[in-house]
Formats: sequence, C-alpha cells, structure tokens
Amino acid sequence: MFKVPAGSVEEYFRFDPAREDALRELDAVIRAAAPALARWFVPGTPPGQPGMTMTMIGYGQYRYTVKSSPAPVTWPVLGIALQKNYLSFYSSAYRDDSPFSCAYAGRLGRARVSAKGVVTFNAIDDIDLQALAGMVTAIAAGLESGQLVAR
Repeated sequence: MFKVPAGSVEEYFRFDPAREDALRELDAVIRAAAPALARWFVPGTPPGQPGMTMTMIGYGQYRYTVKSSPAPVTWPVLGIALQKNYLSFYSSAYRDDSPFSCAYAGRLGRARVSAKGVVTFNAIDDIDLQALAGMVTAIAAGLESGQLVAR
C-alpha cells in the first residue's frame, strides 16, 4: 500500500510537489461544497489496531467499531488521498446499503467509481470538478437531513 509519511494537512499537500496543486484544487472544491465538514489530517490507525492505516486529508468525522475490537475508530466522512499513480476520493456516505458516490458513476468525467464508491483518477483534468462539487454538496445535505448515513 502506498503511504504518505505526513503529520499534518500541510505536510500531506507538500509530499508530492507534482500533485500539490491538484490536491489543493480538490481541497478547495470540497471545502466550498461542504463547509460544515471540517478538514483534518487523518493519520491512520496504528498497526495492530482496528481501522485503516492509510493517511489522507479528511472532511467531517464519524465513529465506528469493528467486530474484532470494541475500541471506536474515528474516520472521515470524505477524504482525498495520494496513491502511487493516481488520486482517490473517498466517501463514507451511504443511502440504504449503497455507497452514495456510485450514483455519480459516469458523471464525473474520466474518473472511475468502484463498487465500494471510491472515486479514482489519474490527474485533476480527468475529473469533472463541477460534478464532484455537486456530489459533495448532495452528500453534506443528505447527511444533515438524515437521508444519508456515514458508515
């Protein structure tokens, strides 16, 4: 797994100078579309503890537990992450039993949306930022109204 050795949002932005502008542009889109989802640095969980070990920039928070541990895990509602050869946008928003972002498959430009709702793209020009902003706004509104849940 690709891991960004950062300890803050600013360190995360600066980790890969070639993609820093793209990360900052995504950040601006997300923050404008969902200002109530506070940005934070996601350090990942320490090895051997429940949760995911990857670092990312998160927006909003929720807590969950896993079967193997009663300890709660704090995780972002939305997140952006650098991967070795692409960028990822994560969403923990669900409607019924489906990841909400799956409803946007085919509407986000040349971005790919997995069955788990992870949006991946090679470069910032591959994603339709207006459609992404619309999806993020819909997620924030859906969470606030209770039509969506974070899990």
